[in-house]
Amino acid sequence: MRTVLESPPTLVSVLGTAYRRLTGICEALTVEVADPRTAYDQPAFTGAELMSDQSALDAFLEAEATRIHTRFAHTPRSHVTASRALHDYAWSVALLMSGVWYLERRVPRIRPQSVRLDLAAGAYTITPEPRVACLPGDPVAALPGAVTVAGEEALRAELRAAVADHMRPLLTALGPAVRRGPRALWGMVGDDLVSGIWYLGRTLGREEDAVRAATALLPEPVSPYPSGADFRLLTGIDGRRHTTRTRAGCCLYYAIRPDEACGTCPRVCDTERLRRLEE
Repeated sequence: MRTVLESPPTLVSVLGTAYRRLTGICEALTVEVADPRTAYDQPAFTGAELMSDQSALDAFLEAEATRIHTRFAHTPRSHVTASRALHDYAWSVALLMSGVWYLERRVPRIRPQSVRLDLAAGAYTITPEPRVACLPGDPVAALPGAVTVAGEEALRAELRAAVADHMRPLLTALGPAVRRGPRALWGMVGDDLVSGIWYLGRTLGREEDAVRAATALLPEPVSPYPSGADFRLLTGIDGRRHTTRTRAGCCLYYAIRPDEACGTCPRVCDTERLRRLEE
């Protein structure tokens, strides 16, 4: 009988497995892991092209406007389109990094050129790269491309920096279209970083643990993020307690559906939040 030897693991294969695990858990995360045999039949751009090519950025925003119109029968104003597009990108890319951190205590570095967007589908493809930070004793620490950091706080700092480094050039490119200043833009990125972890925890039935993790990640404003996670509890008339927070940067969903503003929107009062949570 012939023995088939398995290839030794690489960071690319390890991260590919981690991303697939994450997307299998998170139904709302519309990301595929790159297969070099896959051909792109739809117009697609990399994240790097959005940040450097105005025609790519225009196509990205036009595709978002089309999706909003198709889904909601609503023609959004240009800054609303830009805000929604930025929110979707930031939430998806941040969750790819924060999800691996939460599940496996590793922080991948994702370059904009490793993210590809299918404009028609509004979906993302990630190409894993051999770039990861990990803790001492992690089995991947010896693999080429791995960087060992001192401990949990250093790993959290690596995650904050990885998300910020990826998003910074996109905020520069999209800022004029969104029509908001740096504080509001970074507030949105911080919101999406925190809310992705919260969403993952709820999906796994581990909301309290995820809230603790997100709070440890952003216990207070940490540059460039202008706000901490700032979770708080609401108590219903039956005594049950519900976790909530108020976004630091608005995603402008209310401008599309005024009566269906996000549950963490600054425009939604605690009474309305409790009504929704207890339905």
